[in-house]
Amino acid sequence: MKKTRHFITLADVNINELNRIFALAEETKANFKNGIRSKILDGKVLALIFEKMSLRTRVSFESGMSQLGGSSMLLEDQHIGFGKRESIADIGHVLSSMVDAIVFRAKSHKSVTELAKYSSCPVINALTDLSHPCQALADMLTIKEEFGTLKGKKVVWVGDSNNVAASLIEIAAKLGVKIVVSSPKGYQFTQDHLNKIIGKDPVEGFAIDLVENPQDAVRQADAVYTDVWVSMGQENEEEERKRAFVNYQVNQKLMQIAGKDAIFLHCLPARRGLEVTDDVMDSGQSRIIEQAANRMHAQKGLLIWLLNEAK
Repeated sequence: MKKTRHFITLADVNINELNRIFALAEETKANFKNGIRSKILDGKVLALIFEKMSLRTRVSFESGMSQLGGSSMLLEDQHIGFGKRESIADIGHVLSSMVDAIVFRAKSHKSVTELAKYSSCPVINALTDLSHPCQALADMLTIKEEFGTLKGKKVVWVGDSNNVAASLIEIAAKLGVKIVVSSPKGYQFTQDHLNKIIGKDPVEGFAIDLVENPQDAVRQADAVYTDVWVSMGQENEEEERKRAFVNYQVNQKLMQIAGKDAIFLHCLPARRGLEVTDDVMDSGQSRIIEQAANRMHAQKGLLIWLLNEAK
């Protein structure tokens, strides 16, 4: 029996598969711009399980699936009572007998891995507390489009060492991209965590540096990337986090240190005036809209690969 392929973290794909996903994403994006809607996933059905709110994740998967000729259905937590009304095993067995793939935006990474264990169709991680691999696909697609290559590029992460940063490091290790992480003490990755997400054989060109001072970190950056200081589920830590990250705001002064050719990235939603200022968000260096739009194109590449090509 053919083994079901899942996309839970970037560890689930090798470099050749990752490059194939990017090639498919670029092809479908070019078709999209030319008004071409391929029906390559005609008749395929995508289930979307959402335990957390979403704008980009839901719209990008639903629109992308529709444009590829397939269909999708939203299953919010109150609809199925994930792990409460019935077991994860039963949900996995039943749902995968009716649909072609499952997208899961979950509170706990463990829930996604457990669902995949019992699913006979591909499960895609659309965000957990530990990783956000679909976002990382869009991030690298955006950087590649901007500079024409990923080789030798330096991406600087400013802020919390969170799930988005983890997936960014993980994909950088597979693509040979340099990463600098600038986080305050108490909010940094442990060495054990870094070793796990980097893996044993990072691609030549990959390097990672932890630089606590954001002014030092962003020098000669090709991309400066940040995220909210207070994520969903951390609301009770808000005041503490605001104090810890006060010197980690991405503003015009910081972007000037990075240089005029550096682009600004944010996975959104943003809390303007906290982790980033309006004049950066709306500047000529900002690529936040292109980055958000690339969620759909990157995920279309992923869906085509998972449903039609993965072995």
